[in-house]
Amino acid sequence: MIDSIDRQIVHAMQVDGRAPFSRLATVLGVSEQTVARRWRRLRADGVVRVLGLATPDATEPSWHIRVRVQPAAAGAVAEALARRPEVSWVSLTAGGAEITCSTRPRTPRQRDALLLDRLPRTVQVIDLNAFSVLHAYVGGEYEWTAFEDPLTEDQIAALDQGPARTATTPLALDPEDEVLLAALATDGRLSYAELAGVTGWSESRVARRVEALRAAGALYFDLEIANELLGFPVSALLWLGVAPADIAHVGESLAREPETASTAVVTGPADLMVAVTCRDTAHLYRFLTERVGALPVRTCETSTVLRRVKQAGSLMDGPRLTDPEPPPVRGR
Repeated sequence: MIDSIDRQIVHAMQVDGRAPFSRLATVLGVSEQTVARRWRRLRADGVVRVLGLATPDATEPSWHIRVRVQPAAAGAVAEALARRPEVSWVSLTAGGAEITCSTRPRTPRQRDALLLDRLPRTVQVIDLNAFSVLHAYVGGEYEWTAFEDPLTEDQIAALDQGPARTATTPLALDPEDEVLLAALATDGRLSYAELAGVTGWSESRVARRVEALRAAGALYFDLEIANELLGFPVSALLWLGVAPADIAHVGESLAREPETASTAVVTGPADLMVAVTCRDTAHLYRFLTERVGALPVRTCETSTVLRRVKQAGSLMDGPRLTDPEPPPVRGR
């Protein structure tokens, strides 16, 4: 059973994924032991996980990819994509005949290997469209918060004690940051001592670098949430056409909606890609007609998610992590 305290812990982690249990306990009005015990259970049951991710502005441009495949091969192609480290999430959409994924290449060579070599050579691929992410609304107020028992504004203010983003030039990632970011991408709540063991740095150096990356906007903490376990099993991707003058207004407005999991301004025929998670199809219908419909949107293509294969950098089905590697996708 997931109760109101569990849901508020999840919301608190969205506000600050590295907030100490003691602060969460004070804000939620429960003991520190209760928070720690509840969090360990939520984590072990696969309900939620905190991930530390480099912001799109700090890396090579991200890409959203839509791949139409032969239906019988959709699962194998999706699994092969999910096991690529630069691919952050993979979903089966359009009744299983389409795969939508997001990739965060670390280098141009890694980007080209997938977009220009690997996927085009896959015989099961019928059509491929790639859209570069021009701007993404990430973290903080842009998190998905449609669940019951959300925190009050006062509770959010008490939790939001992370380093304030500075207005200076964005902090460039250092090659030495790769090991640190790789560790945080698997568990954003690793202690400074644990991160020091992974990187070989001192704890004080790790702490300074993490806080500097956060303050510069190069690092943020995201939550991987099994929304269906919180009572929200219906997810959809919206591809919206918007006049250039309205892109910022529409993107910002939708990114702040509780049902919105992610929003990005992209290249291609659609100007915005919006991922939403709802309680049921009636909820999705209201979101489309009342929220999206109230904005200056020219076109809207809705594609429901059949199955999430990978989210925020990790495979969704825990036991599959120990399964053998999927068979290689044959090329022409």
